[in-house]
Amino acid sequence: MASQITQGALDAMFNDPERAQQQFPVPILQCLQIKTLDSKNGGAGATERFRIVLSDLKNYVQCMMATQTNHLVHDGLLQRGCIVRLKQYQAQCLKGKNILIVLDLEVIQSLGCPEKMGDPQPLGPRSAEPQQNPNLGSTGFYGVKSEPTQDTKPQFPRQMPSRNASGGHGSSTIYPIEGLSPFSHKWTIKARVTSKSDIKTWHKASGEGKLFSVNFLDESGEIRATGFNDQVDQFYDMLQEGQVYYISTPCRVQLAKKQYSNLPNDYELTFERDTVIEKAEDQTSVPQVRFNFVNIQELQDVEKDATVDVIGVLKEVQEVTQIVSKTTQKPYDKRELTLVDNTGYSVRCTIWGKTATNFDAQPESIVAFKGTKVGDFGGRSLSLLSSGTMAIDPDIPEAHHLKGWYDSSGRNNTFATHNNMQTLGGATGRKDDTKTISQVKEENLGTNEAPDYFSLKATVVFIKQDYFAYPGCRSEGCNRKVTDMGDGTWRCEKCQINHDRPQYRYIMSVNVNDHTGQLWLSCFDDTARLIMGKSADELVEIRDTDDTRLSAEFEQANCRKLNFRCRAKMDTFGEQQRIRYQVMSVAPLDYKMEGNKLNELIDSYNQMSM
Repeated sequence: MASQITQGALDAMFNDPERAQQQFPVPILQCLQIKTLDSKNGGAGATERFRIVLSDLKNYVQCMMATQTNHLVHDGLLQRGCIVRLKQYQAQCLKGKNILIVLDLEVIQSLGCPEKMGDPQPLGPRSAEPQQNPNLGSTGFYGVKSEPTQDTKPQFPRQMPSRNASGGHGSSTIYPIEGLSPFSHKWTIKARVTSKSDIKTWHKASGEGKLFSVNFLDESGEIRATGFNDQVDQFYDMLQEGQVYYISTPCRVQLAKKQYSNLPNDYELTFERDTVIEKAEDQTSVPQVRFNFVNIQELQDVEKDATVDVIGVLKEVQEVTQIVSKTTQKPYDKRELTLVDNTGYSVRCTIWGKTATNFDAQPESIVAFKGTKVGDFGGRSLSLLSSGTMAIDPDIPEAHHLKGWYDSSGRNNTFATHNNMQTLGGATGRKDDTKTISQVKEENLGTNEAPDYFSLKATVVFIKQDYFAYPGCRSEGCNRKVTDMGDGTWRCEKCQINHDRPQYRYIMSVNVNDHTGQLWLSCFDDTARLIMGKSADELVEIRDTDDTRLSAEFEQANCRKLNFRCRAKMDTFGEQQRIRYQVMSVAPLDYKMEGNKLNELIDSYNQMSM
């Protein structure tokens, strides 16, 4: 078995890359360990990342897997001890440590998963002092040593050539997007512009300015880049959607602001005055678009207003209709589509504007959407964002799989919707997730990396009154807070519009009790409106005119028993972590349904005693 391993390959990759490409074009290595990494930015935009250790019997090195290789872990192919072919990679030296970015990997299943072979030593930079082979501790990762306590001089990343990069672009190193970090130094990426925003302007007391943003894509991942002021004039007309460019330093890499980006990348770029952007002659070697699909059934566990990619079979196409915005009085064209997939679920997706009027796909086509917003109409619905894209019958494995399923069996199936999600458990065989408050706490819901969802029957006992609403933008689809300009107008920086008055929206903390304990829940506008029985605008008007009546309104909302659908997720407040319980939906108890559930429970107990 050891004879199969390409011994000496790792040393050549980092220290003699030309020899590595000639002598070891596709090295065979052993995987010693796999670890899941926590994302630097949590939330809906966060993407699962894996770090592995690869060995060539002589040395081992830590490796970061590009997200397109995650399926090997999810499918159970990449396991500790397995033998792999390293088909594409990029070698880097960051902060004095050798790191291998794995872009393409193949597991040789026929060789199984033997125990660790040889006695590999950690592969450090040649300038570094020799290291002893540390043991794997219970809290550490393979080959990771504790940092020395004494002061050390900062170390900067050493450039390593990227394997399989398209040559010919001067002497620059072509980095994969996945490998960019604030520690990267003198890099060039080759990437396709998948979307470009309009130019946006802002006006504040401190000054005014403008900006635009683009999304870049290469074979390893995606990243957002933003240009401000002079860089808008410099790069906006140059960068065109669908075209491939070389982007070179100086260009700042920083932590991504997730409120402005939905890309699965912890970092983003900011163009600088001397950033170099050149159009690539070869426009074909970079992929057109990259999807991160959620299947239709899983939409019920995705929070409202999240952005997701979906693919499905086009079941129904409605005619174009027109709606008029209540705030701007502008007409908008829209078209409703119905998508189904092999989970047995369907969902309605709305497309807008020219995308709706020019839509000509036939029913039973495969349609892939990138950048759809999740709504709760009809349980769950989708709306294609202005920055989103759509592909008809794309040449990707997911589309071929869906087409094969639909032609063989799916065409005659019936499909469930997301209506009345709470009543679907019995029909679909899914586990009932109704909890008591004590169960929520005892089961530590919300402490996992992914959010936990549960239903709760509880009584409202107290609502905080000191801050229950905020002044929001009146533009359709915008929930941003607006600023009082002092001249009778309220300004939204996102929409660049001054309104004559704000639209208040609830942001409310509610304490609920059941027979097992008490819990604080966070409610936003849609759910708080159902609890209070009136809009935030109405309640703010009462607050400004009659304090006594305001207290009475809150008292009236107390002592009501409701059915809450909640999401538990760990959030950070200041420097302290705690679990936030957010109400996703709320409804009065259906006593007939609750009685039927109790009757079924009694019957189950009777059957157990027989």
